[in-house]
Amino acid sequence: MASLSELGLIELPEVHGAAGTFAGDQHWLAQADAVVVAVAPPGPGEDGIDPRPGAADVAARYGIDLVDLAARHRLSGKAGESAVLDLPRPLPGRDFGWGDLPGRLVVLGVGDAGPAAMRKVGSALCRATVGLGTVVTTVGTLAGRTGLAALLEGFWLTAYRGPWRGQSTRPGTPAASRLVLLGNDGDDDAIAATRTAATATVRARFLAATPSDVKTPQWLAEQALALAAGLPGVSVEVHDDAWIRRQGMGALLAVGSASATPPRLVTVTYAPSSRGSGRTVALVGKGITFDTGGISIKPRDAMVGMKTDMAGAAAVLATVLAAAELQLPHRVVGVLALAENAVGASSYRPGDVVRAYDGTTIEVSNTDAEGRMVLADAMAWVRDTERPDVLVDVATLTGAVTLGLGRTHAGLYSTDDALAAALEAAGEHSGERAWRLPLVESYRAGLDSSVADISHQSRDPHVMGGSITAALFLQHFAGDTPWAHLDIAGAGRATKARDEIPEGPTGYGARILLRWLADLT
Repeated sequence: MASLSELGLIELPEVHGAAGTFAGDQHWLAQADAVVVAVAPPGPGEDGIDPRPGAADVAARYGIDLVDLAARHRLSGKAGESAVLDLPRPLPGRDFGWGDLPGRLVVLGVGDAGPAAMRKVGSALCRATVGLGTVVTTVGTLAGRTGLAALLEGFWLTAYRGPWRGQSTRPGTPAASRLVLLGNDGDDDAIAATRTAATATVRARFLAATPSDVKTPQWLAEQALALAAGLPGVSVEVHDDAWIRRQGMGALLAVGSASATPPRLVTVTYAPSSRGSGRTVALVGKGITFDTGGISIKPRDAMVGMKTDMAGAAAVLATVLAAAELQLPHRVVGVLALAENAVGASSYRPGDVVRAYDGTTIEVSNTDAEGRMVLADAMAWVRDTERPDVLVDVATLTGAVTLGLGRTHAGLYSTDDALAAALEAAGEHSGERAWRLPLVESYRAGLDSSVADISHQSRDPHVMGGSITAALFLQHFAGDTPWAHLDIAGAGRATKARDEIPEGPTGYGARILLRWLADLT
């Protein structure tokens, strides 16, 4: 089977913080293929644009009137706007003593330079400089470390390129190979941490975008082993279907029963060298490598994108690896519940009753609600074997959450108010937003079954709220452990590209979880 590198997973472009300004640093300008300057909206009662520090000076050295340029390109200073000027080289630096100027000048709108704006700016910067070598800018100095991180996230995540298996040259143009941030010479740690977070998202995206003829449960388990190899403090265990059966994980086995590639349960554990007051955190990811819906088969259109139904497991894997790379103080146990929900003679059926790891019997009413089944076994198992201080699961679980929240927010459920607030804050900080939804107690009766301990879907036709009833089902398997559930069925997939988010799998989950772990005390 193909490896990630054979499928085209690439390293992110280089980013360097450097001392100096446009006027004072000839070294980087001499190497640059493009220089990028910033403009903002005008102040109250003013017209045109507001050139940010250094922008007007650079434009003057090119012999360009920046206000006139903005008017001709209809720039208002809004975040993400851009104007690109390609000029012949060598272009002498007039009489300012600059030497040859870079052949491309990019003017970017930065809006209010807040984190959301800077993420758009980074994305626009990436698109305006594709195919170049070195790009130099002072934009990174405009908004402190939070804004710098958002800028780099936008740049790096827009540089993402998905798997390619064609015989011809890979389509599209790669991002600039190097970005130099003048004035950010003291921000190496922030740059490195942001690179780790962006890499986590890129890994999650890439895994989710890999076609399912390659991405079997065993292949995904092998990628976890390969990505973790040599990473200090990280161990990976791959459990096969025989082990799963011995553990009594009847729900996971049922979902994977019809596939030619049996299910796997993978644990990826990061144990810091010195925990101190660190906590044990369990992260559980839904890993359906392809979802036909089983006997309750999906329509064709709904099935096309189901190679991404393991996006939760990909986010969990990427988060644990990033936590290790950042040497966070908490022990993090990632559990990947991997199965293919196929159709065959051994498929599980509506009406079946299966027994989960903790002994709970589950009445199946719809084989296309398989995600909660594999999560039930994984959550009960990790709660029993690891005794975590907190448990978070991530899953592309329900179409219902997309109807309610669209594709910009994940649905967040939790039994712990402080945990929910911390995840909401991490979502705002990382740009992966979550909206808390209620665990409606009166809906719980809809999960009552006449033949088993619980039904895995609501049997009451008067209770809608499919995302809520799915969360109520999962809550049963969290027990009394503080727990949160992220339903990423909407946020984990994009129907069209926007800013740093590509069409297809978004990689949602890695950055919100990593930010939450970094802030966890």
